[in-house]
Amino acid sequence: MKLNSLKPASGSVRGNKRVGRGEGSGAAGTAGRGHKGAQSRSGYSRKRGFEGGQMPLQRRVPKYGFKTLNKTTYIPVNLDMLEALVTKHGVSEVNFDTFTAHGLASKNDKVKILGRGELTSKINIAAHAFSKSAIAAIEAQGGTVTNL
Repeated sequence: MKLNSLKPASGSVRGNKRVGRGEGSGAAGTAGRGHKGAQSRSGYSRKRGFEGGQMPLQRRVPKYGFKTLNKTTYIPVNLDMLEALVTKHGVSEVNFDTFTAHGLASKNDKVKILGRGELTSKINIAAHAFSKSAIAAIEAQGGTVTNL
């Protein structure tokens, strides 16, 4: 092995041309950046959403409404779903762990019990929120309602 026969490993060296290093390099002058304009200057970075001076889309589209940042969203669970839980799995106590175990909610969700459907058995329920009709239907069957 001699110094003149050494070569880097294949794929370890990029074949990029060094631009802007004199006329003899073949990539001098503008160094591949074209003539004038912002993109030819050093330090240029295009802002997100920039459309070449045309009015950007986020400014062309009319704005409407308001979105609350701290809005609490609930996963709705109706009485017929609870009745199905009772008939299929024989559950008498329903809490947040029951909802997550049976795939009705995930661990970061909040659950609201709504009054659609019929409830035929006594059931004790703990959830984040309840509708008035759901509370009336649960307590009519002798069940209890607990807010988490």
